[in-house]
Amino acid sequence: MKWSITFYNVNVQQEIRSWPVGIHADFLRLVQLLEEFGMDLRMPHSRAMGKGLFELRCKGSEGIGRAFYCTVKGQNIVILHSFIKKTQETPAKELRTAQKRLKEVKNG
Repeated sequence: MKWSITFYNVNVQQEIRSWPVGIHADFLRLVQLLEEFGMDLRMPHSRAMGKGLFELRCKGSEGIGRAFYCTVKGQNIVILHSFIKKTQETPAKELRTAQKRLKEVKNG
């Protein structure tokens, strides 16, 4: 059975759609892998960030994008937050946003 992918809200979906074409294309490729392999998807495509939060690691000639996600009941994955990476480390603000949304999704 395939995993299903949804977005936290329409803004997250629109943010990803606005990414540069190469990064967006890699996101679409990785989402296909995520639908097929779910939580078995690992580095270099996905990385655990702790406490049930994961990041999808998208790359293109234009740079790097990150999409944070989690699982909910059954084989459902929610894309919580996304951003274009401009520094080596994940900015604390981006991680806090994803963690906040993770709590909302998990706790209702």
